[in-house]
Amino acid sequence: MHKNLNEVVSGQGHANVLATHKTTLEFTKDAHLSKMGDCIATVATDKAVADLNEEFKKSLANDSARLTITIEVGPFSEKIQAYGSSRLTLTHRKEMVIRKSDYVCSRTLAVRADKAASELSRSLVQKLKDPEQKVRISLAISF
Repeated sequence: MHKNLNEVVSGQGHANVLATHKTTLEFTKDAHLSKMGDCIATVATDKAVADLNEEFKKSLANDSARLTITIEVGPFSEKIQAYGSSRLTLTHRKEMVIRKSDYVCSRTLAVRADKAASELSRSLVQKLKDPEQKVRISLAISF
């Protein structure tokens, strides 16, 4: 039986958050963000995919794992539904990427997501543009 199927990631907003990418959504440990990073929604996170609990990673590296990602900032929150994959390596030390496609690399947290950065509510994105805002990202696996 799986014990730890939840993780919480903390980060912050950034003035250059655009969240306009149509196929991916990213959270990064980097504190700096250029306007080129149009998939990035949160910076200065305390975890990348490599930092997740080993039991959590093992559970997520399963084709039947469902992942609910909840982004909370200020009074706003938004849920994204995605899937794990037996092809996940979860080894990248700076980033976590949620993809609408089935593409997997070391940065990939989940695939077949129901939303990308461009589909986040613009009210949430406005809060994510504020560097003073703390961001809470909850990850919950179910089968």
